[in-house]
Amino acid sequence: MQIRSAEFVKSGTRPAHYPPADRPEIAFAGRSNVGKSSLVNVLLQRKNLVRTSSTPGRTQLINFFDLNGELSLVDLPGYGFAKVPLAVKQQWGPMVQTYLKSRENLCAVVLLFDVRRVPADEDLKLLDWLEEYNVPTIPVVTKVDKVSRNKLAQQLKPIAEATGLPVEAFTPFSALSRQGRDEVWERIEVAIEAAAEELE
Repeated sequence: MQIRSAEFVKSGTRPAHYPPADRPEIAFAGRSNVGKSSLVNVLLQRKNLVRTSSTPGRTQLINFFDLNGELSLVDLPGYGFAKVPLAVKQQWGPMVQTYLKSRENLCAVVLLFDVRRVPADEDLKLLDWLEEYNVPTIPVVTKVDKVSRNKLAQQLKPIAEATGLPVEAFTPFSALSRQGRDEVWERIEVAIEAAAEELE
């Protein structure tokens, strides 16, 4: 994917706030501090288009970005151990679930897992929703620079077992080395093509 332009469009919490569904859309989801913002910035070759934070849970809205005037990218709010008010945590489920089941132009969700953590209940709940609403999933394991190459295989096994996905379904990714960037883009492009074929 050649990046000609990438810019923030708007934020929202419900369908009335979403931009028009007039182009293919790819969403990014994962627990707080999994490296979601860093992944999107590496994919778009921008340093700070999506704000990264050392404080988990800063993204509490659904954020929409325009890429080349042709593709919409969506940063979904993180979940998990963030030090946010209980009311905000309770909003996460309905906000994300409504987006997943109502967004007709959604081609796939890139779902991130930290290589050092076994998936938690929220991760599995999100996977269940994606299956329920027939949303293709692109699973990515982040922060692989934090473990050795030998340890990577060991870490992938329990993640695959917990999610019920095959090990080869996961793309290892590092924001530092950019390992996995091209593979993630390839899988996004395949998902967009598949969605286009379904509409024909």
